[in-house]
Parts: sequence; structure tokens; C-alpha cells
Amino acid sequence: MCRNCLFGLLLVSGLLTNTPGAAQAQTPALIGAHDPVMIRQDGTYYMFGTGPGIAVWSSRDRQHWTPEQPVFAQAPAWAVQAVPGFKNHIWAPDISFHNGVYSLFYSVSAFGKNTSCIGLATNKTLNPKSPDYKWVDHGRVVQSVPGRDMWNAIDPNLIRDEAGRPWLTFGSFWEGIKLVQLRPDLTAPAQPEQWRTLARRPRDPKLNDSLPGDGAIEAPFIFRKNGFYYLFTSFDYCCRGPQSTYRIVVGRAKSVTGPYVDQAGVALDQGGGTPVLSGDKNWYGLGHNSVYSFDNQDYLVFHGYDAADKGHSKLRVEKLTWNAAGWPVVQP
Repeated sequence: MCRNCLFGLLLVSGLLTNTPGAAQAQTPALIGAHDPVMIRQDGTYYMFGTGPGIAVWSSRDRQHWTPEQPVFAQAPAWAVQAVPGFKNHIWAPDISFHNGVYSLFYSVSAFGKNTSCIGLATNKTLNPKSPDYKWVDHGRVVQSVPGRDMWNAIDPNLIRDEAGRPWLTFGSFWEGIKLVQLRPDLTAPAQPEQWRTLARRPRDPKLNDSLPGDGAIEAPFIFRKNGFYYLFTSFDYCCRGPQSTYRIVVGRAKSVTGPYVDQAGVALDQGGGTPVLSGDKNWYGLGHNSVYSFDNQDYLVFHGYDAADKGHSKLRVEKLTWNAAGWPVVQP
């Protein structure tokens, strides 16, 4: 989520309060969602997204969704101390499962600054009716500090390489998309720390270097397929209702650390990116995607700004196929 997103998000998405019992299950076109990620446990799909305490929804069919209790009833104490003014509106979660544990990364940030942190919470189950259901917060994993870091610690995504080593990609505006290897327990960067830039966009040198400028890139998600790592990112601007210009691009690499290039061979850290999906007359902007395989079918999960509903942000789930050259294609 970009530096201008919080105010815009509150304007364009009226359903993000996610109060359980406030609404019946709805079709995806009607669900107010932002920065959605998804996972399946025992036949039930769980969707997590930006919202108070991290918004949570459940579904048996990816068609009809029911709101669940948020992950955090109260703001994590460490986040309140780390980010002045933080009020438990948590951005851009990422969900994964490994060795019997569900790991949920999440973003806390000050509006308009890179005073940002990525936190981690874990659970043994996602079923709120299970006696084992309990989110355990492990606190801060990565932090960016204004004046020290020219990158932004939000929009996390966990990827494991062929050897099972965990890597965290993240970033919004500033110096673009970053990558760092994590410790096996995911609670901090591995030592010695090595920070890599996977993708970025040109910036206007006339602008103040303390601002992210025009390098509108964020929301990385890495998906491993057929010997490649595919890095999806979002270009341009989210969270502006009818003025949203979000669009999804992709590049790929043989190694998780890159270099990532687009279909034309342009490196993503030089502004490259093969278009995947853009807005149109029905959807002003489309972006902040994640990618999953369910029952041998790949899906692109993302949000769009609905032109039929004043630009409110909605959940979109579309089938994803791959062309003869191995590049992703969204089915119409």
C-alpha cells in the first residue's frame, strides 16, 4: 500500500470494517476487500486483507464469503510504540503454511512516511471454532526508518526457494521492491543481512529525495512455476476511487534473488515489467495481487476499483493460464 493509501482507502472502501454478523455471505463482486491474500484449510478458503486488526473472510467455494473476527482485537503494543499514531488499521497481510504452522506477515506504517514495520503472527489453525485457534504475535521482523532507509517496510510476501530457505520480499515506492533472507523461524533477517533490490521504477530527480517521488511500484508477490520465479508487482496508484490507475505487471528469474526480467528482456530493477492486467471502463484500477494453485488450476487474486459502485474496492479472483513462452495470462 502506497504512501497516499490510508486516506484514500477509507474513502473508497466502505466495507473494510469487516464486522462479523453485519452482513450475510456475498458474491466476490460485492465484497469490499483490499490487498487480498488467500489460503485453503480443510476445504475452507480464508481471505485476509487490509483493515482494522486485519480483515478475515471465509468461504467454502470462493463465491460466497462470510466475515470472521479480525486477527487483532487491539493494536499490538509493539506497533503502537514503533509507529506514532498507529490505530490498528493494518495493511497488506501475507499468509502461508509450513511445517504445521500458518504464518501471517502484516504491515504497520505512518501515513505518508516510511516509518514502517512488518510484523509476524502465527497460528496452528485458521478455523476459529478449533480449540487450537490462537494467533501468537511475534512482533517486528523488518523496520524502515526515515533518514536511515530509502525503502519502505510494507507489503510483505514470503517465498521459499528450492532448498526451503525463506525469503521476504516487500516494498512500496521509495527505492522499490526489496528482498531479504529470513531466519528459519521467520522472526528476523538471516545473518549476515543481505538486502537486494528486485524491481524499481524511474524517479524524478527534481523531486525531494526524502519523498518517494514518481516511482509508483509496490505489492510484490513471487510465485514459483515451471523452473521460474515470477515476480508480480503493481504499478501506478491505488486507493483513489475513480482516479485509481493501478495495474499488474510481472517479470521472472531462474533464481529467487534475480535478476528478474520482463518478456522483452528489460530488467525489473531498470523499470521493466510485462503487463498482466489493467483497468478499463468497468474497473478503474486493478492491483495488489497474489497467486495460488487450487486443484491444479492457478488463480490471480487481487482487488479492483468498481466503476459500477463509485470506485469502491472489491475482491477479484480470476483464472490464470500460461502462454507457450511461459508467461501468465488472465482468462477473460
